[in-house]
Amino acid sequence: MELLTIGAFAKASRLSPKALRLYDELGLLTPARVDPVTGYRRYAPDQLERARLVAWLRRLGMPLARIRRVCALDADRAAGEIRAFWAQVEADTAARRDLAAFLVDHLSGKDHPTMSTTTPPLGLRYAALSDTGLVRESNQDTVHAGARLLAVADGFGGRGAPAGAAAVDALARLETDGVPAGSLLGILDDAIERATRAVLAATECSEETGSGTGGAEDGGGQEAGTTLTALLWTGSQLGLVHIGDSRVYLLRDGELLQITHDHTLVQSMVDEGRLTPEEAASHPQRSLLVRALGRDADTTPDLRLQDARRGDRYLLCSDGLSTVVPAGEIHRVLSGTGDPEQAVRDLVGLANGSGGPDNVSCVVADVVDLP
Repeated sequence: MELLTIGAFAKASRLSPKALRLYDELGLLTPARVDPVTGYRRYAPDQLERARLVAWLRRLGMPLARIRRVCALDADRAAGEIRAFWAQVEADTAARRDLAAFLVDHLSGKDHPTMSTTTPPLGLRYAALSDTGLVRESNQDTVHAGARLLAVADGFGGRGAPAGAAAVDALARLETDGVPAGSLLGILDDAIERATRAVLAATECSEETGSGTGGAEDGGGQEAGTTLTALLWTGSQLGLVHIGDSRVYLLRDGELLQITHDHTLVQSMVDEGRLTPEEAASHPQRSLLVRALGRDADTTPDLRLQDARRGDRYLLCSDGLSTVVPAGEIHRVLSGTGDPEQAVRDLVGLANGSGGPDNVSCVVADVVDLP
């Protein structure tokens, strides 16, 4: 087989000679032969496929160390690795897009959106309900529903209930604090830091005093922590803060949308293409969190802005609802029940009708014209 000079190989692979020399030094693309005297590199034609793969992955923005791992895998596993990389890129891009939109509005002087004098101001009509369920001995969920703040926390571990309550209490001051629309994400970022400190203080206190009372079914003896999912209302926008596997759904124009992303091991496996959503629904580790508020946990929240429209209906719920009640049934209740009070009762009833294996908490809020 006739070997190609580095120039000919660079042209065929669309990689520069400089890049080829770098990839050789990194062990990513080793020449078929290197002249022992001149050091001149020559490549085999069958190396072109790997070289082109490297070039394509670089165009995706994949780091060289990760490209080396991909190139060492068989085709199926390499494809899975690329799917996982791109899922992370899209998630990062979405987060940056929301932040960019916020900064553009803030720097353009749009902190206080103007409304037509003929447009009635908007508000929230809401209801909340939390239930122990049919299996647990105690309720470690905490809910809050007010004119400005909607929140659900799902505690875990021996002192999950105090952890969840501490997180929600840390956000509750936002009910009375002034919140300019342009400052919404910054205020929520500060609030999640307060919530993190409050959770740590609550769990440290319980450990020091030995006051933990959680039984085995409540996670007794485990490190305590909590999820936290909340919406903060400014009158024209909603700020979302989310960490864990509680969820927010939006019913808009008859369509039900899940607007949060579960921070669980199983969801990350779905994102990477290692599980299908159907497999994830019955996976034994489907509730294992990769982000939460608690000691030694990744406490990085998702933050985003959500434009509000008259007629929108929001549901915040713990996984005691979403893991046992199909989305179609949730959609049916939200679209067919006008009163938020009745809607939360019906949703909790569905969870308990499906065995009530966990605590279940729901907040339903409608965007309405203020009287």
